[in-house]
Amino acid sequence: MFSSLPFGFLFIFTMIFGTLFSISSSHWLGIWAGLEINLIGFLPILVYQKSMSESESAVKYFIVQALGSSLLMFGSLSSYSVSFSWENVMETEFSVFALLIIMSGLITKMGMFPFHYWLPSVMAGLPWISCMVLATWQKIAPLLLINSLFELNLMYFFMMIVCLMASGSSIVGGIGGINQTQIRAILAYSSIGHLGWMVFALSQGVWAMKMYLSIYILISLCIFLNLWRVNLNMMKNLNTLMSSSTYNSNAVMVMLMSLGGLPPLLGFISKWSVIVMGINSVFWSFLFMLLLGSVMSLFYYLSLYFCIFLGSSKKFFLNKSNWVKPNFFMSFGLALNVVGGIILILTGVLMEI
Repeated sequence: MFSSLPFGFLFIFTMIFGTLFSISSSHWLGIWAGLEINLIGFLPILVYQKSMSESESAVKYFIVQALGSSLLMFGSLSSYSVSFSWENVMETEFSVFALLIIMSGLITKMGMFPFHYWLPSVMAGLPWISCMVLATWQKIAPLLLINSLFELNLMYFFMMIVCLMASGSSIVGGIGGINQTQIRAILAYSSIGHLGWMVFALSQGVWAMKMYLSIYILISLCIFLNLWRVNLNMMKNLNTLMSSSTYNSNAVMVMLMSLGGLPPLLGFISKWSVIVMGINSVFWSFLFMLLLGSVMSLFYYLSLYFCIFLGSSKKFFLNKSNWVKPNFFMSFGLALNVVGGIILILTGVLMEI
C-alpha cells in the first residue's frame, strides 16, 4: 500500500530501526533518539496520500509525540539531577517525581489513560495499514521501556499508580466504544483497553505482557489486513459491512469478538493467563476494574453483532449473491482465532490435569 510511495521501504526500515535502537539502549538519550527516529520514519507513512483527514491525523500525532518526548527528556533530566547519570540501569537512583514524569511521557506516546484523548481521533482519519502500525508496532517500545522502569525501583506507591492507570485505561476503552459505530474508533478504544491489560500484566511479569502483546498483535493483524483486503477504506460504520458479503461480515465480527476476549476464541487466552497470574498478587483487586472494562467492550461488540445480523431481513441471507467465495486471508484469520483459542484452552486444561 505505502510501498508505492517513493522511498517507502526506507521509511519503514527507519521506523523499525528507531524502535529497535530505543529498546536496546541503556542510555536515556539513546532511548529518546530511538523514539524520535521511529517518529521520523512513521510520519511520512501517515501523510503519503495527502488527504485532509490524514494530514490532520498526522499533525495531531506529531504534536502528541513531541509532548511525550518532552516529558521523557524532562524526567530523564530530573533523574540526572539526582544520580548524575543518564544510564537506565538498576543501580541508578530515581526520585518519585522523575519516575512519574518519564512514565507520563511513555504512556502519552502509547495513548493510555489518562493521556488517551488523541488516539481515537488520530486513528479515525488514517487508512487501515497506518492504523495497524499505530495499534501494534508503535506500542512495543514504550511497553518495554515501562518494563525497564519497573526493574529500576519497585516502589509500592509507583506500582499502585501504574495499576490505577491500567484499570482506568480498561474502563475508558469499554465506555468510549459503546456509542461508536466507526470501526476505526472502536478499534482505537479497544486498543486503549488492551493497553490497560498489558501494563497490568507487566506488573506481574514481563513474560505475561509479551504473551498478551503477541496475541493482541496477531489478532489485530488479522482484523486490519482483512478490512483492508475487502476494500473498506470508505466505510463509515459497521452496518455497511453487510454490503461486502455475509461470510466476510461474519468473519470480521468473530475476530472482533476474539479481540474483546470472548471464550473460547484466541483473545480469551491472553486475558485468562493475566487473571491467573494476577489473582495471586497483592494487586488482585484491580482485576475487577479490568474485567469490567472488558465486559463493556464485549457488550458493544455483541450488540453490534446482533443489530447487524438479527435486525437484517431474511431476504439478505437467502440471496446467494451475498455469499461470495471466501478469500484465503479471511478464512485464515477466522480459523486462527477460533481453532487457536480452542487448542490453547484444551492444552491448558490438560496441563492442569
